Amino acid sequence: MIRRIRIILAMVFFLGITLMFLDFTGTLHHWLGWMAKIQFLPAALALNVLVIVVLLCLTLVFGRVYCSVICPLGVMQDVFASFGKKVRKNRYSYSKPMAWLRYMMLVIMIVAIVAGVGSIVQLLAPYSAYGRIATMLLQPLWQLGNNGLAAIAERADSYAFYSVDVWMKSLPVLFVALTTMIILFVLAWRNGRTYCNTICPVGTVLGFVARLSFFKVRFDADKCRNCSLCSKNCKASCIDYKNHSVDYSRCVVCGDCIEKCNFGALKYRLSGFSGSSSRSSNSSRSSSSSNSNSSNPQTTSYNQNTTDAPRRSFLVSSSVLLATAAIAQDKKIVDGGLAVIKQKVAPQRQTPLTPPGSLSASNMAKRCTGCQLCVSECPNGVLRPTMDLLHIMQPVMSYERGYCRPECTRCSDVCPAGAIKSLDGAEKSSIQIGHAVWIRKNCLPVADGIECGNCERHCPSGAIEMVPSDPDDETSAYIPVVNEARCIGCGACEYVCPSRPFPAIYVEGHEVHRTI
Repeated sequence: MIRRIRIILAMVFFLGITLMFLDFTGTLHHWLGWMAKIQFLPAALALNVLVIVVLLCLTLVFGRVYCSVICPLGVMQDVFASFGKKVRKNRYSYSKPMAWLRYMMLVIMIVAIVAGVGSIVQLLAPYSAYGRIATMLLQPLWQLGNNGLAAIAERADSYAFYSVDVWMKSLPVLFVALTTMIILFVLAWRNGRTYCNTICPVGTVLGFVARLSFFKVRFDADKCRNCSLCSKNCKASCIDYKNHSVDYSRCVVCGDCIEKCNFGALKYRLSGFSGSSSRSSNSSRSSSSSNSNSSNPQTTSYNQNTTDAPRRSFLVSSSVLLATAAIAQDKKIVDGGLAVIKQKVAPQRQTPLTPPGSLSASNMAKRCTGCQLCVSECPNGVLRPTMDLLHIMQPVMSYERGYCRPECTRCSDVCPAGAIKSLDGAEKSSIQIGHAVWIRKNCLPVADGIECGNCERHCPSGAIEMVPSDPDDETSAYIPVVNEARCIGCGACEYVCPSRPFPAIYVEGHEVHRTI
């Protein structure tokens, strides 16, 4: 019964967290966002005292159930380990704890957090490791499947699905996520929870408390026949059947040992109760379901009525004649091919752009765990992992695919670590994360002598004004002038700038954000 309850709860958390990373509509977060906020390390960095106290009390009462139920990386390792069991049963054995390695990893984690070396924190954080796997490896597959359904629905005149862009957010982070998954698969397939009990700093911290837990897996020496089935089925390698002892700092209360014991020698019970006199209490079954209806925006299509064949032939012939006459008049040589559109290239920013609500680059570096949840949830394609080696998996902003809409607060809503402070639309519109910088040589009115003004028309804060390039000549080309005091750094000007490959106006970040 204990094992079944654990598996049901683990699957609920695992599927819920996975769907939260895969969802690009932003609807599931309203129901499942709390699953991210109760992860141990993000809650600690967010100074969420209530969550930390609840998790420690949960561990003090029931043992390390967090690692086998709530942590998605721990549940994923159990799934990988189940594949190994199908190949060879009774594959594990007791091993002495590698305390030196566990404590060293914990010290490295603490030092990295204090020093703000985000790349080390992100590599060791279990929740962040799973977030990278879900965002970089699973979400593109999810989006491709959605696009396939959208194409099928469109043929049936239905817009229940809509297609989304599938793009590479970061090749280095994709490599890190793929490498992490392969390593975890090999370790779990061969030796179960090797990562949890040697590398994971969260498991080490909870292991201290689990030694004092009230409920534990305990031996009844009178019933034990030393068959070793408990040790051979313990994924944590923490059961010494010869000495009838369990290393509770590594036990994750998975219940496999209890199920495999044929003599009833192992019981999960409160301390002070003997195994022979204890009776199993009737436990009421509980079921939980969470249904989320994701509302997808519907698009509108317009069908034009076709004309009859004679009229269509007349219009086509007329168009061809007019085009031929225009070409002959202008004496231009046209090859008849399609114009090559150059892709926009990200400018070299002196200071990276961090999302509104992150307060400063230093706050982002110290609190962000690089879980990629904000990156996966960004509806505008603005957030992507940075290439900075010290913070390689933390999010930065760039405006090649969209701009940061003032009314959108998705990243601040989903951040579980407090790296991006929760904001409303009014607060976000008044936060200055950077300012626009104009590059004269790239601007079309100056370089090609044509009118533009896209940056002024699309600036939501009215910080850009078009003025004559020659103050004494009103007929001269109009160029943009940026009022830095009003600019909030949203990137609308950079995104809509038609200059290719480098924009004529771009946003330079601020180390510390300020309110205007």
